[in-house]
Amino acid sequence: MTPRERVEAAVQGERPDRVPIALWRHFPRDDQTAEGLARATVEFQRAYRWDLVKVTPASGYPAEAWGARLEPADNPEGTRTYLQRPVRRPDDWAALPELDPDANPVLSRELRALALVREALRRDGDDAPVLQTVFSPLTIAKQLSGELLQEHLEAHPDAVRGALETIARTTARFARRCVEAGADGIFFATQLASHDALSLERYEAFGLPFDLRVLGAIRERGAWPVVLHLHGTRPMFELIEHYAPYVHVVNWHDRETPPSLDEAQALFQGAVLGGLHRSRTLPHGSPEAVRREVLDAVERTRGRRLIVGAGCVAPVTTPPENFRAAREAVERAARPFP
Repeated sequence: MTPRERVEAAVQGERPDRVPIALWRHFPRDDQTAEGLARATVEFQRAYRWDLVKVTPASGYPAEAWGARLEPADNPEGTRTYLQRPVRRPDDWAALPELDPDANPVLSRELRALALVREALRRDGDDAPVLQTVFSPLTIAKQLSGELLQEHLEAHPDAVRGALETIARTTARFARRCVEAGADGIFFATQLASHDALSLERYEAFGLPFDLRVLGAIRERGAWPVVLHLHGTRPMFELIEHYAPYVHVVNWHDRETPPSLDEAQALFQGAVLGGLHRSRTLPHGSPEAVRREVLDAVERTRGRRLIVGAGCVAPVTTPPENFRAAREAVERAARPFP
């Protein structure tokens, strides 16, 4: 099978020739230019031949688009440090403008990186689906305001809700442009759909409606596959029925928090993406430990409706031999299950 056929089989519950696998990481400093991010993404794909290619810009790129100032941070995840955020007072929410992705220098940079990745993979004859990383509107609101978000949700809910309308329109427009620029699908990341971040009631009021607006916009463009990433511990899997009509794959920190892969398959009819501990096994484990986790994930799911991956970005400190071990393990696991 080709990578695309393999992923299609996993999503549809059919038997692939082997379980698909996808890992991704940040590329700090490279991600400051479209050319740098594209080059690093393509080189990573050429080295390991994943079945999905996730374009992973700096995680704060939406905040940067609205004027936040960030700088690369020396940390294992390869993320950036915020030097200044646009929202410092309740009145700042109303001042957020709607952005044109083609005119905004940050969003247009990410569109160009995506187009360069698509072009290079076509030249390589690599048909792995390409995903662009898009953050949920409430996640972006947190990027724009930091720890003030909780305070403003409590004391100034209408101000935040008005800004979320603006953020959602911009995000939906950007996501549609990503599909037009060469993305097959979207990696839709929400960092607040977690019981350790917000109450279920608050997420249902300020998160879910805006998430579905963005997801609805890319469904209209035929985006496939769409991966939902539920970041953090105690993810709100009770909301999965609302996301299910829009997403094909769900990803969360399955080695760090319930549910397990097989438990999630009872809740969601698409594919699950996980099996590798992103902060322990990938950066610190031996290649054999990596292989054991891959094989355990395949055993738990009987090799069906599974894409092997990590709970989130692989740390930049992950040794190449561990990436190779994960990639080789899915070949070793290519045997039939009842």
